[in-house]
Amino acid sequence: MLKDSVIWNSLNSPRRLVLIGGPCAIESEELCLEVGAFLQKVCRRLGVTYVFKASYDKANRTSNTSFRGPGLAEGLAVLGRVRSKLGVPVLTDVHTEEQVAAAAQVVDVLQIPAFLCRQTDLIAAAARTGKIVNIKKGQFLSPAEMGPVVKKAEHAGGKKLLLTERGTTFGYNNLVADMRSIPIMRRCGYPVIFDATHSVQLPGGGGDKSSGQREFAPVLARSAVAAGAQGVFIETHPNPDQALSDGPNMIPLAEMPKVLAVLVKLHALVRGLP
Repeated sequence: MLKDSVIWNSLNSPRRLVLIGGPCAIESEELCLEVGAFLQKVCRRLGVTYVFKASYDKANRTSNTSFRGPGLAEGLAVLGRVRSKLGVPVLTDVHTEEQVAAAAQVVDVLQIPAFLCRQTDLIAAAARTGKIVNIKKGQFLSPAEMGPVVKKAEHAGGKKLLLTERGTTFGYNNLVADMRSIPIMRRCGYPVIFDATHSVQLPGGGGDKSSGQREFAPVLARSAVAAGAQGVFIETHPNPDQALSDGPNMIPLAEMPKVLAVLVKLHALVRGLP
């Protein structure tokens, strides 16, 4: 059986880089298995701890006509099969308190979306499961404001928390990633992840959908690892231009080995590892 201690120990080890990666939304079980198996193989070769990521419901899409995913029941079934077939830990978003209990039965890491990072009851429900909880910093918060968010989770019994930087609103339809946020959030006492692909998103930049600048995702990922991030969050797809959600900011799957190889070398260099 998979143990979240593997993830947690890796996040707290100076020797292991952690990748949270996969397609933005569950388009099909076949896609999830393809992406998960590919990344698992690459991560094994590079010595990276891998956590598969995909969302059963993208509840915060720009338009009501946008693809959201298969929904809770079908989506969790797919994630459960990915977990059992590949033997990898799995992360997914939760959007309501009611979803938390069901998701916690299937996945290893519960994620609080950036837009919901101040929803006290949602954070508390996730923390009470005893699972690792990844809280994404809202685009509307400074890194220091994640301190009270952490206190909410701790008050509910949360002990295994991750904080994820994913950019800050910078004018209209744009985000900026301030690498000072990584050491600032690390002061909270928990591992910090950098979301390289959502940080290059251009929210609402496509009119009735978001746009993105995927070419800058590897650049920001390198910067974040150099700044002390213990892991990276990267959404990827075999053909991002055909992806049903967040394609413009996803890295093509074929490019991931090269991206990760550079990050591993940089991770070792900044920590003084041989």
